[in-house]
Amino acid sequence: MERKVALVTGSSRGIGKEIALRLAKNGYDLVINYARNKTAALETAKELEELGSKVLVVKANVGKKDKIVEMFEQIDEHFGRLDVFVNNAASGVLKPLMELEESHWDWTIDINSKALLFCAQEAAKRMEKTGGGKIVSLSSLGSIRYIENYTLVGVSKAALEALTRYLAVDLAPKNIVVNAVSGGAVDTDALTHFPNREEILESAAKRNPAGRIVTPTDLTNAVMFLLSEDASMICGQTIIVDGGISLLV
Repeated sequence: MERKVALVTGSSRGIGKEIALRLAKNGYDLVINYARNKTAALETAKELEELGSKVLVVKANVGKKDKIVEMFEQIDEHFGRLDVFVNNAASGVLKPLMELEESHWDWTIDINSKALLFCAQEAAKRMEKTGGGKIVSLSSLGSIRYIENYTLVGVSKAALEALTRYLAVDLAPKNIVVNAVSGGAVDTDALTHFPNREEILESAAKRNPAGRIVTPTDLTNAVMFLLSEDASMICGQTIIVDGGISLLV
């Protein structure tokens, strides 16, 4: 039986890497996408191959449509199919609202929002040929709650969640299921860009009803559930994985 293929953007490290590793353990071949760190991407590929997966490593800035198209052409040449797309790549400018510039907006929206639309279009074309597929995006609580210096990322993630709903309805007739996972404060490489990182983590752990912060494994568990057949009737939803902290006033 032909093995299924999954694309995870931004998967050379962090949450994306953990999702890729879990997919490999579940019998998928992988497309590893990275923007800058080739060494990390190749190291991740080696780990996946040791788990028995065939791996394609693709450098592509998913904020640019032409690079997205080129990436999917490589997937066609290497695997000839795509069954799962995990929209994980993210970036953004973290500055006070009054210091934001047009270039900051364009960069953040392109990678965090626009990429989902055009990657999903390309993914859907491939998934339709094999009878369907699954798309899951990674979001954050900044899409619905105020976080200091998080204006652009929060807005871009809100757009991602709205786009998830539209994609879910339009792609459902093609047997393509689309959802998102939103996490609370997670201690990843991305959080190192926050000047108040330690304060954020300490506060999140102290205030969280669950008594701890969210881990990459928590988010990976939710993603894997949404990619499973058990979640086939969950459509266009953003599943919040935060230990209950978003329920507090």
